[in-house]
Amino acid sequence: MSTQLSPELEAIRQQVEIYAQEYELDYFPVIFEVLDWNQINMVAAYGGFPNRYPHWRFGMEYEQLSKSYAYGLSKIYEMVINNDPSYAYLLHSNAEVDQKLVMAHVYGHSDFFKNNIYFGHTNRKMMDEMANHKTRVKKMIDKFGMEAVEDFIDVALSLENLIDTHAPGIRRHRDEREDYSVNGAELPTVQRLKSKDYMDKFINPKDFLDQQQKRLEDERQQKKNFPENPERDVLLFLIDHAPMERWQRDILEMIREEAYYFVPQMQTKIMNEGWASYWHSTIMTQRALKASEFIDYADHHSGTLASHPGRLNPYKIGIELFRDIEDRWNKGKFGKDYDDCDDMVEQKRWNKNLGLGRKKIFEVRKVHSDLTFIDTYLTEEFCREHKLFTFGYNNAKQNYEIASREFRAIKAKLLDSLTNRGQPFISVTNANYQNRGELYLIHQHQGVDLRPDYAQETLKNLHLVWKRPVAIETKVDGGDKILYYDGKTYQELAKEREV
Repeated sequence: MSTQLSPELEAIRQQVEIYAQEYELDYFPVIFEVLDWNQINMVAAYGGFPNRYPHWRFGMEYEQLSKSYAYGLSKIYEMVINNDPSYAYLLHSNAEVDQKLVMAHVYGHSDFFKNNIYFGHTNRKMMDEMANHKTRVKKMIDKFGMEAVEDFIDVALSLENLIDTHAPGIRRHRDEREDYSVNGAELPTVQRLKSKDYMDKFINPKDFLDQQQKRLEDERQQKKNFPENPERDVLLFLIDHAPMERWQRDILEMIREEAYYFVPQMQTKIMNEGWASYWHSTIMTQRALKASEFIDYADHHSGTLASHPGRLNPYKIGIELFRDIEDRWNKGKFGKDYDDCDDMVEQKRWNKNLGLGRKKIFEVRKVHSDLTFIDTYLTEEFCREHKLFTFGYNNAKQNYEIASREFRAIKAKLLDSLTNRGQPFISVTNANYQNRGELYLIHQHQGVDLRPDYAQETLKNLHLVWKRPVAIETKVDGGDKILYYDGKTYQELAKEREV
């Protein structure tokens, strides 16, 4: 499918799609649109969607992108949206070889969106849903005023990471009756007095039994915590229980829906970009390139995969790891026999000619996220070959330097950065803290510290929603602390008692 493509571009698109089909890519129909640099920056500012609710942050994003393009610091070659059909945008100033590369890259992304299980729960009509959100917010603005609506959107956006990223694939809480049956216990019931059948209705009158059963149930409910279990989806808890107006609840629901839509893209950034790069590289070098285009292609492809100081290039690590997996499964470099071989020369020469590589990478792209991808397939040999290392800041020398080339340290660093997308684990544990209706959260410290300035502003915004004091238990300088905000004063308290 295509729209607004010139006859020349449409011919290229058709040819690239044929190549994608030959390699058995399974993608959504793709609608391509050609935009100029200003239009593509506008769409990028909206997160790839041409219709979003009005808010100042999108204008700020646009200004940053426009200036970066004007000064030659960055250039957007393509964007593609997880939707059915997928929407992809081409920059009109791209050379023909770049348009080929981008189209092949887009078909790789669309295949990933359609088949990776982490995208299985996402709304495949999100383009329409974003437009619906825009309409709903505009109606709120007409009714309640721009300032009030925008201010609350500011609050909601500051809380958008307080979700349970694994919620779509995990049932956190069992049904109460199921909990009792699993533990081999029964729900509390009133004990009946022994009696003959004909006397039972007199000795155990129904009204009395019902009254006593209700008393037991009330007592059991009073003993429960609220929430009964820690609630990691803080936004959902606020939507269900915070004292908000209906329009405010609607905004929080929209922000939460959009946050969950974008989560899989963050969970699979390395894999997704690596997969798309693998296929644009394969299609271009084996099918699509003309002899006259090789130098330009090599220049632009190498720019995409270039390493940058201080940060990991997801395109580079992703494509190289997919290639490594393909090579290992083609040669049979896996399994007990290979793992038990302690001869490095023999391992280097190992080749069983199994030819399972292509099948294996299709399997990998289906079932993994970045976290499990790195955990399962990053090897010591791969780290040595690609010269991976960790780095840290040397206070004595006042600069960053290599901290370790040791495989375990490299892998641990990567996995730490990918766990929960690098976001802190925060849960609501008590909505009646100090028996005063205050909200108490716990930061589950797993390598990600809370920035004090971020924590303070987040507590203030939680207070605006909850309308009662808010506290979060965390670690500060290695010690347990409670950060507390009562609507006027922000305090850092020592943790003295259990909640």
